[in-house]
Amino acid sequence: MISHPSADVAIVGAGILGLAHAYVAAKSGKSVLVIEKNRRAAGASVRNFGMVWPIGQPAGTMLELSLRSRELWLEVLDLAKLPRRETGSLHLTYRADEAAVAQEFAQLGPKLAYQCSWLKPAEVLDRSHAVEPGGLLGGLWSETEFTVDPRQIIQSLPAFLQERYKVQFFFGTAVTAIEPPILYSGNGQWHAETVIVCTGDDFETLYPRHFAASGLTRCKLQMMRTAAQPGGWQLGPSLAAGLTLRFYPSFHVCTTLPALARRIAEETPEYDRWGIHALVSQTTDGALTLGDSHEYGLSVDIFNKEEIDQIILRYTRQFLRAPDLTVTERWYGVYAKHPEKPLVVMHPDDGVRVVVSPGGSGMTLSFGVAEQSIRALGFIHA
Repeated sequence: MISHPSADVAIVGAGILGLAHAYVAAKSGKSVLVIEKNRRAAGASVRNFGMVWPIGQPAGTMLELSLRSRELWLEVLDLAKLPRRETGSLHLTYRADEAAVAQEFAQLGPKLAYQCSWLKPAEVLDRSHAVEPGGLLGGLWSETEFTVDPRQIIQSLPAFLQERYKVQFFFGTAVTAIEPPILYSGNGQWHAETVIVCTGDDFETLYPRHFAASGLTRCKLQMMRTAAQPGGWQLGPSLAAGLTLRFYPSFHVCTTLPALARRIAEETPEYDRWGIHALVSQTTDGALTLGDSHEYGLSVDIFNKEEIDQIILRYTRQFLRAPDLTVTERWYGVYAKHPEKPLVVMHPDDGVRVVVSPGGSGMTLSFGVAEQSIRALGFIHA
């Protein structure tokens, strides 16, 4: 069997979580290699909105982690000369119960370290010409959110890490077994004192018994993208609306939330049935990314449901005014999800750390989680 180069740290998986671990480990002075089973990363890391979204994280530890992750994101994007859209976010409200939740959060949020405020309708429209003004009651503004194009980032970061930090990449190579300090694949083996496994929703290849006992499941989401908007039209802040207020755990601090959730369940049960909330982000080339839905279970239906896409589009058109909402791409993503834990870390062997399930917040949390891992391994201090 061919023996490949050795390194201090081997990372299995070149999605955003694996790349973030590679960056933080290499920055700490360790030699790093990354092994990815696909010719290029093709999982949840390229099938999302590209949103770094601290406002969705619950106050305390997770919010702090997301804000630290945001700092590291901006650091690496600057170093790699990769674009982002620092536009902030708006949660729009068109019903009284939605406005009640957003206003309550605007009062509570700053005391909990969220950088947010309530905007009246005219103030919302001053920030975004993409918002439907009819029936608008106001919006929750937050300055911390920004977006990247996940496809561009996942494709570009390996070259940056290779050039700046000499990180070695091996694509199209599936690691089939780990016997520390050796990693085995069908076309060779590697030696690393520390192994970090970031394989997303692949629960079957490495350490299947540990994954089976972890309580993890899968979440499937349906998403869409338009063509680049004509004439250089800009979305401005990423947009969400009332459905999102009942989706992210950050808003659970609001005493007004249960009434909103009840009304949605009674009036539009299809939103709860498919776990739908509507978000809109824009890529650097001007396309709009729209979604999404949430279906949970270890077995993933490979067929998208047109009903779900139509519900998302119908709801989105209630708050979004854009020149062209013709859908040019449709896809689904799958990520690992734990019903209670925001993150799952396992230690199945000496020198092996499995990091999985940022629970749909991989883009938001990845670099903060990676720094947490590398610090726990003793490679960085303070």
